[in-house]
Amino acid sequence: MSFLRDRTIDALTTETMRRRHLRRVLEIEEQLYPRPWTPRTFSSELAEMKAGNRYYLVAYVGDSMVGYGGLMFSGDDAHITNLAVDPKWQGRGVATEMMLDLSILAHDRGCTAMTLEVRHTNTAAQELYRRFGFVPAGIRKRYYENKDDAIIMWAHGIDTPEYMERIRLIEARRPS
Repeated sequence: MSFLRDRTIDALTTETMRRRHLRRVLEIEEQLYPRPWTPRTFSSELAEMKAGNRYYLVAYVGDSMVGYGGLMFSGDDAHITNLAVDPKWQGRGVATEMMLDLSILAHDRGCTAMTLEVRHTNTAAQELYRRFGFVPAGIRKRYYENKDDAIIMWAHGIDTPEYMERIRLIEARRPS
């Protein structure tokens, strides 16, 4: 699946993650996280994608992979498993573009809610998720590296016209 929407970043495209993307995905993962996912974890997730239980995308600007993200499906819920942007590309709208694609996919799949965990110190990500209708719903103590807490966030009603209007407004308000 590839999303063909107008983008704010010239030549930003997303496509379905494949095994051939893993080397670069792992490079980004290792830059961002003290305990990055392993090649085996990503391979397992890609196998779940074939079964229809997951979806992962990668984002490119031109020929450079600049980020990736994923969803896990459970009943009517979509769980954002990860959303990662190369540090050189952070703050330039890549995460917003990937969230738009993931939100539209979850909506189109018939999900009624999305959830995620975000590090309690990652205020930039929390603000991004709030724009997409996520609200805090709880805390997972010592979730990250057995020391940092995670905020559990939920967005309900993603199957409604009102939520899709929110998505359209986010798209329309992107810088040109």
